[in-house]
Amino acid sequence: MRHNKKFNHLSRKASHRNAMLANMTTSLILHKRITTTLPKAKALRVYAEPIINRAKTDTTESRRVVFSYLQNKYAVTELFGEVATKIANRPGGYTRIIKLGIRPSDATPMAFIELVDFDENMAKDTAKKSRTRRSRRSTKKAEDAKAEAPAAEVAEEAAAEEAPKSE
Repeated sequence: MRHNKKFNHLSRKASHRNAMLANMTTSLILHKRITTTLPKAKALRVYAEPIINRAKTDTTESRRVVFSYLQNKYAVTELFGEVATKIANRPGGYTRIIKLGIRPSDATPMAFIELVDFDENMAKDTAKKSRTRRSRRSTKKAEDAKAEAPAAEVAEEAAAEEAPKSE
């Protein structure tokens, strides 16, 4: 019976599954983004996030525990170096899964899995969104305010230059 066995076994024995997830975690840490099937990406999130969370505390014990899972010293160095500095203030949710659609050859759902803090495209999109309204009237007012602002700045700079001369 399958009572309370809820994680996806991915049609593999435990040793094969653990080796595959460790290799995928290593690739995720080194490359910051990998493409895989959706079920593997969801299983990888469950496997990788506790390992990434362990990197917040840079102790010998943490490094040894992470190395026992990954078996790759370059990935451990990258995780405790560059990745740990970016995730230091994040309380969780270190990975993001983006669905890509169906693979044509076998109709398998595909997905990206990536480290959240390392995606430049998502960071740029959130930084751009400052205005949400697209009213024509508000743009004219904004342009008028921009035109008046340089004139006011020039007047302030001229007043600031004259003030030290009189003292």
